[in-house]
Amino acid sequence: MQTEIITGILIPFFGTALGSASVFVINSKIKASLTKFLSGFAAGVMVAASVWSLLIPALEGSHMLGVLAFLPAAVGFLSGVIALILTDRFIPLYKFCSQTGIHSNRSAMLILAVTAHNLPEGIAVGAVYSGLITGNSDISLAGALALSIGIGLQNFPEGAIISMPLCSSGMKKGKAFIIGTLSGIVEPLGAVLAFAAAGYLSILPFLLSFAAGAMVYVVVQELIPEISEGGPSVKGIISFTLGFLLMMILDVALG
Repeated sequence: MQTEIITGILIPFFGTALGSASVFVINSKIKASLTKFLSGFAAGVMVAASVWSLLIPALEGSHMLGVLAFLPAAVGFLSGVIALILTDRFIPLYKFCSQTGIHSNRSAMLILAVTAHNLPEGIAVGAVYSGLITGNSDISLAGALALSIGIGLQNFPEGAIISMPLCSSGMKKGKAFIIGTLSGIVEPLGAVLAFAAAGYLSILPFLLSFAAGAMVYVVVQELIPEISEGGPSVKGIISFTLGFLLMMILDVALG
């Protein structure tokens, strides 16, 4: 079990690292069709995971509160959404880039924004595996692994959009790869924080729902616009459906 947990925690980080490594093999930006497919699949996985792997276990974990069992989940979910709203408000990446046009500042803001968004994703993974360790019957190993893979897929283009612009601006490929990879280091750190908080403060329901809120925000704010950019995308819709069904099957049938 310990090996599976360590692997699951590191998968999102590896997704960022692999995306950053694309600087060695891709001379131009990633094809839009591939980006839409990965974004759609990741969105489907994350939406399903928010329900079956995060919110439902959070509600079950608060059953002793009776009619107020919804409270930790509701507060946690809202907190997750607000946390990323504030992140985007104080790190307005794309608006800043379009207004300044200064490449060095753009790169710095890009790195900071991606890193900031990776932290709650790491907390999500850590919270799920914390629930798995504590024996929450609504969380399966297969479902936790699927969540890690979904986030890893979502992180792949994020690693690429850091390393490739840095390289095109004149930075050596090796250095661009390292910087892109380091943007994902906060994910395992976030998972460790979730483990510590869940064990010491017994706030697992709040952490699970916080992660759900953060993930839903990422889906609505980043992934869905990516899928629909340039008009309706059949590939994006299909990949979203596949991701959602995969996560649902793993959580329900194998749980």
